[in-house]
Amino acid sequence: MVSAAGTIPAMRSSPELATPEILESSATVVLLRDGGPGLEVFLLRRAAEAAVLGGVHVFPGGKVDPADAAFDLALLDRSAAELHAALAEPELSEAQAAALHVAALRELFEEAGVVLPASAIAPWSRWITPVVPGMPRRRFDTRFFVARMPATQTAMVSDRESSEGLWVAPRAALEACWRGDISLAPPQLVTLAHLSRFDAADAAFGAALARAPRLIHPVCRIDSGARTFFYPGDAEHPEREPAFPGVSRLLLRGERFEPVDGFEGFFR
Repeated sequence: MVSAAGTIPAMRSSPELATPEILESSATVVLLRDGGPGLEVFLLRRAAEAAVLGGVHVFPGGKVDPADAAFDLALLDRSAAELHAALAEPELSEAQAAALHVAALRELFEEAGVVLPASAIAPWSRWITPVVPGMPRRRFDTRFFVARMPATQTAMVSDRESSEGLWVAPRAALEACWRGDISLAPPQLVTLAHLSRFDAADAAFGAALARAPRLIHPVCRIDSGARTFFYPGDAEHPEREPAFPGVSRLLLRGERFEPVDGFEGFFR
């Protein structure tokens, strides 16, 4: 069950990734729409003073609250069993799966002012914050969902933890990060690179419905002070099957995460 602190025990699919830590459970929603250049996503810029990812552009989301686990599931348009099946995580209880969906919907409303039913969001991926040697920090177990933006609503910043919002094509967001105009964390970078392969919101949402979300637990290694993060499918990661197309490792250079072989490495 989700605890009063919104945490769940860390689960792993590989013994190399095992850890007894308790991770903070969270959920985020990638809003999709069809814009002039094609598929666009909605990003929020976290306030500079935010405790987590201050100043970084993120998708709407946040931690699972105790109230999410206590939510009246009769108010949802999908049953707990259906929500559990969608996440494809047999180690979770139906109550945990429902709480993650409720948290995603609540955070989407609180941060972007968008109201959606449970049936309008589809699991996309699951990210676990890696252990980084010499960098003690909060770690999260985050489920990413995708959703199509309703034509009858408008996404906007509606939470004091964020300072601005924008719709942007996935590749354009990566280009802006490369130029230094915005900052993006690895889960957002990788998700944007993956979504850049879709030309329409329906195509991306359909892809989410057609497959089970993959677990992504990066491995960090430090060599001569340089930090490199490896993802499933990379030769240096214990999970040999890729979790997504494109980049399989990111190098932290200065304050920017980037493919080791340059910008086009996001799309190879």
